[in-house]
Amino acid sequence: MAGLDDILSKLPIDQIAAQLGVDPATAQKAVKEGGATILSGLQHNASTPDGAAALEKALGSHAGTTGAVDLNAVDTADGEKILGHVFGGRQGEVAQKLTDEPKTAGIDFGQLLPMLAPIVMGMLAGKQTGTTQSAAGASTGESGGGIGDLIGGLLGGGSGAKSGGGIDIGGMLGGLFGGGK
Repeated sequence: MAGLDDILSKLPIDQIAAQLGVDPATAQKAVKEGGATILSGLQHNASTPDGAAALEKALGSHAGTTGAVDLNAVDTADGEKILGHVFGGRQGEVAQKLTDEPKTAGIDFGQLLPMLAPIVMGMLAGKQTGTTQSAAGASTGESGGGIGDLIGGLLGGGSGAKSGGGIDIGGMLGGLFGGGK
């Protein structure tokens, strides 16, 4: 999951740990689970042409983040809006499901996910810009596979894959979205 690890390596884990009141190792696990969950939700949304188009439009309004992230500059209200779109208004259920996982006990994902969502979107926008520039002229403008492929690459290939610690994110999201992964 090098792509996700690349994104997460730019996050201020110590700052996140302090904000959540946990040690950095626990915060690192939680950030990995939360980031993978957000990316999986985005990939699910990008699996349809309309969803891919909406996601590409949303990425256009987020500055491409390529360097280290300042947690104090993160707009959590924007994060709430992003999560609402990603999870179809069921972000509370997703956060609770993650909060209930034994391996991330003590983490309030209701607080963490709104911090992560704008960061993930900004970093995706940065990666999309690089991908778009390198592929300029190679496509006739069809958007369906591009953003979904980018997210799939960050997740390590599949939407049903378990994240680094074993939560079946694809299965969890499939259940929330009504069935398949």
